[in-house]
Amino acid sequence: QVQLVESGGGLVQAGGSLRLSCAASALTFSSNTMGWFHQAPGKEREFVAGIRGGSANYADSVKGRFTVSRDMAKNTVYLQMNSLKPEDTAVYYCAARLGYYSDSWEPSGMNYWGKGTLVTVSS
Repeated sequence: QVQLVESGGGLVQAGGSLRLSCAASALTFSSNTMGWFHQAPGKEREFVAGIRGGSANYADSVKGRFTVSRDMAKNTVYLQMNSLKPEDTAVYYCAARLGYYSDSWEPSGMNYWGKGTLVTVSS
């Protein structure tokens, strides 16, 4: 059974950095798509960053500030978040989609989800 477990969230001041981790079990990174999404209070869940077929993709709002990477040996995906802003405050979720042919980053297209980790950026 696929399990995704996020860690690394917390409270940080604006301009600071955090690194989120997503440990996956029963899932092969090389043949699947991994993504990070976030959901702020009262808002819909939306795409942040992801890796598909070895290529990284980013939402416009985080380009140049966030970096997604993966460690195949550890079966872990990371989200390095720099220059954080108060508007980045949200619960961050790791998600996986079987295969890598689709280029959609819609939340409804992901097959598995972690429980999320809270990131709070103070001004």
